[in-house]
Amino acid sequence: MGGNGKIRRWRISFHRSSSSAKKEPPQEFLCPISKSLMFDPAVVSSGETFERVCVRVCRDLGFTPTLADGSRPDFSTVIPNLALKTAILNWCSKTGSERPHPPVYSEVESIVRALMGSSDSPKIRVSERELLKAVAQTPPVLFSHAATELNPRNLYSSSSSEESVVANATPLLPFATRPSCFSYSSSPSTSSEFVSEEASSANVSSTSSGEDENFVTRMRNLDIYEQEQAVILLRKTTRSNEEARAALCSERLLFALKQLLRSRYSAVHTNATAALVNLSLEKANKIKIVRAGIVPLLIDILRNGFEESREHAAGALFSLALEDENKTAIGVLGALQPLLHELRSGTRRSRHDAALALYHLTLVQSNRVKTIKLGAAGILLGLLKDAELAARVLLVVCNLASCDEGRAALLDVNAVETLVAALRNGSESDSESTRENCVAALHSLSHGSLRFKGLARDAGAVDVLRNVVETGSKRAREKAGRILEVLRGPEEAAEVDWEAVMKDGPRHRFGRSYGANSTEF
Repeated sequence: MGGNGKIRRWRISFHRSSSSAKKEPPQEFLCPISKSLMFDPAVVSSGETFERVCVRVCRDLGFTPTLADGSRPDFSTVIPNLALKTAILNWCSKTGSERPHPPVYSEVESIVRALMGSSDSPKIRVSERELLKAVAQTPPVLFSHAATELNPRNLYSSSSSEESVVANATPLLPFATRPSCFSYSSSPSTSSEFVSEEASSANVSSTSSGEDENFVTRMRNLDIYEQEQAVILLRKTTRSNEEARAALCSERLLFALKQLLRSRYSAVHTNATAALVNLSLEKANKIKIVRAGIVPLLIDILRNGFEESREHAAGALFSLALEDENKTAIGVLGALQPLLHELRSGTRRSRHDAALALYHLTLVQSNRVKTIKLGAAGILLGLLKDAELAARVLLVVCNLASCDEGRAALLDVNAVETLVAALRNGSESDSESTRENCVAALHSLSHGSLRFKGLARDAGAVDVLRNVVETGSKRAREKAGRILEVLRGPEEAAEVDWEAVMKDGPRHRFGRSYGANSTEF
């Protein structure tokens, strides 16, 4: 009350401060169908991530939605996206936002039915950005026709060396744990002419603090040149810097990289694939990359990509397949058939990486069965004529021969005769590992097969295996001796002193029983 006795009226306005305003979640955290923060994100075969319940409802109703970019997802396979789920929960904690709740089936069904009804009438895009995005993404791409775009601009070429890290010290498996398309050494074409010194120095400071914002911002830029420079810099930064690989492989960077893997521009597309190979070399990143839904894009590159991009895609799949947890998922997503095709028709490097990817994938029984059903037995035996590939191909053959379905399929396509002929006609230039793997494949085929003994005798295997026992390596002699024991039978085997024949090697007792998986040495 004022001094003159009048009542003062205070005008108080209430408004929400900007600091307390609700923060909008990143677009990649929202389900494309429900438009809500995802509680249980799952990657589908075509590479997109949806709320799992939304996928189930779409399946139940037989509906496939059309996404904002004009594409239609493939719901045939669903894999949990645990990395994205963790990222969503972390975002909620940092921003103080409410965590997502499990969606109710009936509510999701109402949303999907509404989409089904609206899909009957044509939609008009009001956003120019959506229209431009649809024009850029929808048309089918024939990458091979644009392959010449790389050369005029002299961009970051692969030029990888043949140096590799030996996976096993024994001569049986002298193969790399890194893809052929990767090397530590830089070629003259990878100099700073492609990325300015300022960009490089700025990148060093950002990676040292573990931030990926600079890369993500530039990769999302609508300017193609900015996208191109961003992936070239990412490729260069992650080439030999292990700390940078671990720091930069975030959920949002992988999401941005996914968009560039679909690019129709050769420089963007190729360097994005190469950068992914570098990121996949870090063990902690392998599961992240698969769960981010990138494998379907790599498969698509193997089918339709530029030649260099296919080399990197095969290398990336090989690198990802080294992680046991990824093997089944990569097979389920459909990588086996394009890898087989690349093994037959790719470049030297892509064929080597495809072979090693198939070797690691077929260590899993489900993938062995799938590979056999694709007719791989005859394909692999036909590739044994290629001296450069033979040792790697034989590794896959050994894996297939370790299961009943594989043995039956290989025996049906005359594998015994082919392998015996390879041993008989092998030249001095053939590596010892090729010879050992050939004997190992025969040893796997001999397990539990009544047909093997007759086929081996018809192919003249006894004389060839005796020669291996006399002149082969330690492992080859050991395996050949066991096969000869099978061929001769228990009574005849007792009359032969194989230990004397193998006097240069260790003494063995052939009465011992051995497991069926001959790929375990």
